[in-house]
Amino acid sequence: METILTISQIIISVLLIIIILIQNKNVSLNLTSMWGWMWSITKRWWEKVLHITTIILWTLFTLNSLLFFFIK
Repeated sequence: METILTISQIIISVLLIIIILIQNKNVSLNLTSMWGWMWSITKRWWEKVLHITTIILWTLFTLNSLLFFFIK
């Protein structure tokens, strides 16, 4: 069981690194967009898929780490 969790942790972490690195780096932090409801940032389809994939991989990474901790 530990080897399966170790291998899955490596695979998830590599995928997470790749997904984070291919995201758009031209987006800067715009403090005026945090003023209220008037400005909303909309993401294109590809950016939204990358964002959701990042969240899913981060969740899997966390759950896998917790499982590995409690099994070991």
